[in-house]
Amino acid sequence: MKQKSATLLLAMAVGLALLGCSAQPHDAVVHSVAPARATDTTSVIGAERASRPLRGKTVVIDPGHQLGNSTHPRKINRLVDAGGFMKACNTTGTSTNGGFPEATLNWRVAQSLKRQLRARGATVYLTRHSNSYADWGPCIDVRGRKGNKVHADAVVSIHGDGADSGTRGFFVIRPSDRRGWTHDIFRVSRRYSRHVKAGLVRARVRVSNGYGGDGFDVRGDLGTLNWSNVPIVLVELGNMRNAVDSRHMTSGRYRAHHYARGLRFGITGFLRRR
Repeated sequence: MKQKSATLLLAMAVGLALLGCSAQPHDAVVHSVAPARATDTTSVIGAERASRPLRGKTVVIDPGHQLGNSTHPRKINRLVDAGGFMKACNTTGTSTNGGFPEATLNWRVAQSLKRQLRARGATVYLTRHSNSYADWGPCIDVRGRKGNKVHADAVVSIHGDGADSGTRGFFVIRPSDRRGWTHDIFRVSRRYSRHVKAGLVRARVRVSNGYGGDGFDVRGDLGTLNWSNVPIVLVELGNMRNAVDSRHMTSGRYRAHHYARGLRFGITGFLRRR
């Protein structure tokens, strides 16, 4: 019986070999491998462009004031041309009731905004390169000309307001129409200001309940705006003397995810439609 069984098994094995079958367990799965596909370079380039929508654009960020302005009074009080009239080179800025300086708020928001814009392909310049009590300025006329010097597509000047404590929220200041100074940019700056307001609203920053309540102001007496030959706005991100605004301004997370992000939304929206 054992010899017969062995003979039968041998015959079956020979039959399978002749049929070209392999002796695999009945539940084994044989996977076919599809040939490798060539990379779709068009899709990759399109994705890169979509992820870097500001490639080829230049933005100037002006972090208002400087910590050292308060320790260099003679330098910042000297008069400079602010747009056909004389005005102090700069000021010390304001602070929260707890002593958090406006210069530091402006600097930290500017740093976060710079990173976000560069990550999307923009070339970014700042009007100052430190936040130190050892430094001062630059003056308002130098700040205003920075965008012209680097052929910027847009300039944003970042500030915090120092109004009465009942005022809360941001507003965007754009240049007035001044012949020989801002006449060439006031219309495009008005359009730019609308994008910046929309961006901050999208980032859930509250519009100011002061200054007319519409989130806008128009000024002809600000040297930073008057000296610019490219689209420019100045943003008061909130009131540093208001309890809610000051809490937001001293929060690193809020500065990055609301203030800087909102400004990035606005700048991107404006530049993609130019």
